[in-house]
Amino acid sequence: MSHSLDVAITLAVVLGILAQWVAWRLGFPAIVLLAVSGIFLGPVFGMLNPSADLGPVFHTLVGLGVAVILFEGGFSLKTSEIRGMARGVFRLISLGVLLSWVFGTLAAHYILELAWPLAITLGAILVVTGPTVVGPLLRQAKLQPRPASLFKWEGIINDPLGALLAILCFEYALSAGAQAPIWDLSLRLVGALAFSVAIGAGTGWILGRLFRTGWVPEFLKAPGLLAFVMLVYVLSNAMLQEAGLLAATAMGMVMGNMRLADALDLRRFKENIVVFLITLLFVMLTADIDPETLARLDWSSVAFLAVVLFAVRPAAVMLATLGSNIRFRERLLLGWVAPRGVVAAAMAGILGQNLEKAGYADANLLFPMTFVIILATVILHGFTFRPLAQKLRLTAGT
Repeated sequence: MSHSLDVAITLAVVLGILAQWVAWRLGFPAIVLLAVSGIFLGPVFGMLNPSADLGPVFHTLVGLGVAVILFEGGFSLKTSEIRGMARGVFRLISLGVLLSWVFGTLAAHYILELAWPLAITLGAILVVTGPTVVGPLLRQAKLQPRPASLFKWEGIINDPLGALLAILCFEYALSAGAQAPIWDLSLRLVGALAFSVAIGAGTGWILGRLFRTGWVPEFLKAPGLLAFVMLVYVLSNAMLQEAGLLAATAMGMVMGNMRLADALDLRRFKENIVVFLITLLFVMLTADIDPETLARLDWSSVAFLAVVLFAVRPAAVMLATLGSNIRFRERLLLGWVAPRGVVAAAMAGILGQNLEKAGYADANLLFPMTFVIILATVILHGFTFRPLAQKLRLTAGT
């Protein structure tokens, strides 16, 4: 490196905050400017290469940062928001996830010609549409409360579910040669889900009760929350990698619906932390791109990208919500907008490297393909989200 690491990270933070400010002033998608900032710091000028500079610590920091982001997202999920829409939301986070995974897997196998273990892993990674990208787009688009709630619930719940599904597929890929029964892997996933929800929800309920009874002083509440989010994340990950994301989400959902007297102050503190984390993580992840990996992509990658954008997501949403009380206009918007973000990038980077070490020759395609989809969805959806929402009369005031 030609520049010291502290200068590079400081530049990442400052450029990221400036990108957020410019986006706010111009009504521009902030995620696009954050991606551009990271590309200039990393691939263009070579000032920052997080994986090389920080080593394994980088992925650890990304995981902890995403856990805090998902906790804040869960804290903002109010059950009152989806009254009358619960069936549609459940369809999106269950049948919608399953259909997206199946369609994405088929496309990866038949278009990219990936082996089935790699195809199901890539299909699972691309299920994720998390709050790290959906949140900033919602702020910029200014949707009506109902469609905004649909996007928020789907994005926040899909992040941990998609990560766990990717881990299950990864475990299957590693054990494919040994012909380990899928039943055993499924039991592991169910056990991890139950444990994560229990420890996350239980910790959230206990903390909420302590906050109500005055056992925790005001100055320790916000830092205490961050500490326990990290704790449940680490404990759940000890059972299954990335199960901690679900635990953090469950913890936030329980506390967010306990009607705590100081919930507003806690939410403001967490929102400030999350804006900072999203800014830093997105800039650093895009800075981590190796230009040589993009050279491995060919016309089949372009075809796969087109199918994911124009067929997989729209078909999954339309079929999953068929017969639900989600209006057709809302289904159209949901079917188009599905930006991928931090979790997809992190999972593709970690799992791709491990699968390559396990002997899968094409595993090195997982990360560059995922990055291209992240970049394409961030740019396309960033620029078209609000205009399409306005055309469908789903923005505030229409």
